[in-house]
Amino acid sequence: MKITKHILLIFLTLGIISSSYAQEDDGISNIQTFTPSKLLKKGQWDIKIFNSLYTQTERTDENSSSVSIPRENFFTSTNEFFTGISETSRVNVGLIIQVRSNTFGGRGALSVGRLENDRQTSRFGVSQIAPSIRVQPFKNIGNFSITSSLFIPVFEDAPGAFLDQRSFAWDNKFFYDRTFGGNKWQLFTEVDLKYNFGDNRENVASDENSGERFAGKSLFLPVSAFLSYFPSSKSTVFINGQQTFLIGIDNPQFNGGENFSQRGTLLGFGGKYQLTRVFNLEASFSKFVAGNNFQGLGQTFSLGARFLF
Repeated sequence: MKITKHILLIFLTLGIISSSYAQEDDGISNIQTFTPSKLLKKGQWDIKIFNSLYTQTERTDENSSSVSIPRENFFTSTNEFFTGISETSRVNVGLIIQVRSNTFGGRGALSVGRLENDRQTSRFGVSQIAPSIRVQPFKNIGNFSITSSLFIPVFEDAPGAFLDQRSFAWDNKFFYDRTFGGNKWQLFTEVDLKYNFGDNRENVASDENSGERFAGKSLFLPVSAFLSYFPSSKSTVFINGQQTFLIGIDNPQFNGGENFSQRGTLLGFGGKYQLTRVFNLEASFSKFVAGNNFQGLGQTFSLGARFLF
């Protein structure tokens, strides 16, 4: 519960900061201007708290047929802190902290809110941290950027329920957006290239969790697109789609000696609202509609807050 109190304290502190800007609202649309493609000015801060709950009662088998499973729930709180460090607004640095709460064995979706850690049907804790750098590589293309992060697992290695993939990972995200239609429409695209430095399960000791070595050494390649419409400068609604690929590398422990691979197709929708020049809220829903090779076919409910000052 201590982490929950700390998160609430962060929201309260940042809320006080945002209220100090409420009377300075000058019509600037941060939700339209400061996409992940756009970098911060020197000394500017961008803090995001994004909470998502993924819950599933079915997944695919080795092919693409759906099979029922006892409900599994995965809550992730991703907290990002970025600041600008260059006079040209082309380099940002930051830190990402992830907190997870998972429950298994048919428990209800909201059981993740109990933040339990019995190691049998529940697991909770700070899972990973990631020092990050975001750059605008081309001076004349201000709406294209790259974010590079090194994810470091910081949770205890112990047998039992799954918390997170226990692997160092190098994640590179490529962002691009384009506004059109009289500033009423925006297309945002993202391509990820994530390399997991995982260990094979066969190398895991008996007092560790082999399930957290999922896929071992692998490449994770999600390709995403968001189409947004802006009814006003302070609000937007969007639809999104994503195709994911997981490609095993030198990991012949699955599928009769073949490297493990997986793919999934996700569709969703959501909206954002700018309460003040500093404070934005976001809510979204998405669902995996197709997959292959033990891909979950669940839903994700997300709620996020962003503080830009």
